Amino acid sequence: MTDKFTAERILWIHPWAPNLFSFRISRHAGFRFLPGQFARLGVAKPDPDNPKNPTGERIVWRAYSVASADYDEHLEFYSIVVPGGEFTSELARLKVGDTVYCEKTSYGFLTTDRFECGRDLWLLSTGTGLAPFLSILWDPRVWDSYENLLVVHSVRWPNELAYADTIAAFRRHEHFVAMGHKLHYLPVVTRAAWPGALQGRIPALIESGALERAAGIGLDHDRSRIMICGNPDMVDDTRKRLTAMGFAMSRRGRPGHMAVENYW
Repeated sequence: MTDKFTAERILWIHPWAPNLFSFRISRHAGFRFLPGQFARLGVAKPDPDNPKNPTGERIVWRAYSVASADYDEHLEFYSIVVPGGEFTSELARLKVGDTVYCEKTSYGFLTTDRFECGRDLWLLSTGTGLAPFLSILWDPRVWDSYENLLVVHSVRWPNELAYADTIAAFRRHEHFVAMGHKLHYLPVVTRAAWPGALQGRIPALIESGALERAAGIGLDHDRSRIMICGNPDMVDDTRKRLTAMGFAMSRRGRPGHMAVENYW
């Protein structure tokens, strides 16, 4: 442990698809975060080009949204493997028991305290952008605060719909079962037809009204609070589409309808 980060162990690894996996690491007792925030993780790589480095290694850092609850004893993350990627290629080679470094500070503003009032919480994500919304769903205060929790997860192929069973299980979980009717799961598959899933990009589904029809709930200025996380094109296009519909970004000291995360 240093003043800036701690060395943690990988506790669990779960593959979802050839390029997608989740993993858990141990959690230092001093690490605190709000559901929706991200951590900076580091992996050690050989550093043969730096003869002055006594360890022969350097640490490469990347930002990862926390997928686990803020009260869990572990930290869970959801990752894509970027072919040839400096960080994810190394991370994908690690095994249970190996070391991952974690900065002591949490980051980010994709948190529900950005909003005031509201009755419907829309969580719009692509790919691994689902991770912060899982952490938010584990927060009982969110279930108490909203009448509807709408989880939209867009992927390219059906086998990339990670955590679908986890989301469905919230309705049966002992802490949430009495409020299970509040949860609406809306999977989206863009490159194949899949039973029960919408097809198309999230901004287009909003523009056509297909997303609201599938949910049975409309986007409404008074009721809707919208969080967006995923690939930058989706985030930017969705924000622009919603802005054109009169929804405003939440900013410090000026609560609005939307909050986004951009750490790519």
